[in-house]
Amino acid sequence: MTKTHITKREARRAARAKRKLYTRIITIGIIILAAAGVILLAVVTYKQAKLAALTTPTPQIPTQGGATPELVGTKQYSAAPPMLIDVTKQYFANVTMAKGGQFVIQLYPDKAPITVNSFIFLARQGYYDGVTFHRVLEGFMAQTGDPTGTGNGTPGYSFANEANDLAYDKAGVVAMANTGQPNSNGSQFFITFGPYDLKESDYTIFGQVTSGMDVVNGLTRRDPDQNPTFTGDIIESITITEK
Repeated sequence: MTKTHITKREARRAARAKRKLYTRIITIGIIILAAAGVILLAVVTYKQAKLAALTTPTPQIPTQGGATPELVGTKQYSAAPPMLIDVTKQYFANVTMAKGGQFVIQLYPDKAPITVNSFIFLARQGYYDGVTFHRVLEGFMAQTGDPTGTGNGTPGYSFANEANDLAYDKAGVVAMANTGQPNSNGSQFFITFGPYDLKESDYTIFGQVTSGMDVVNGLTRRDPDQNPTFTGDIIESITITEK
């Protein structure tokens, strides 16, 4: 075998070795990229799951329209109302007291659509007419919305809390009362006399008194735990206007 033949064979071997080396490098690169992709996907999935667990879900807004709940008893309805309002509009509740005086509540359908929808439905049905402010505590709040006047009445249905960015940082904040348990909202609501250390997540804020706060401040104080037979100030009517 000549020297020329040996040189060519070594060249072919070197070329094959080089191709094998390139193939190994490419294979290793593909494996590394695939592993990195799997790790990245796992990290993103974990972060999304953690964020979802920490985020308070917003209750689903009911479908627009639908049948009005049936009246099955004295101020008792068969179910919560369907979505009857337009959340892009402004709504105001004009509250007239039987002893004289009025105050206006601006409602927040964009912040608490389910709550505002239920409140407007009940107000338009005359649910709050003749209902007393059964719990009015100095330095805290005035509560109403219970036709029985005991603090235990409901409209026959309940609905979930709604989280938003509102706070109990001033007088005239309007929020739902409940049984002490979340998602037990019904017809009862309260108005604060000033800033108060409450968690918005426990009681959904859905409005603000914009005029007539002097009427709210003048409500007769009443603690049903101390004097359950004493009658509080009575709501004559609540009229809803929209813009």
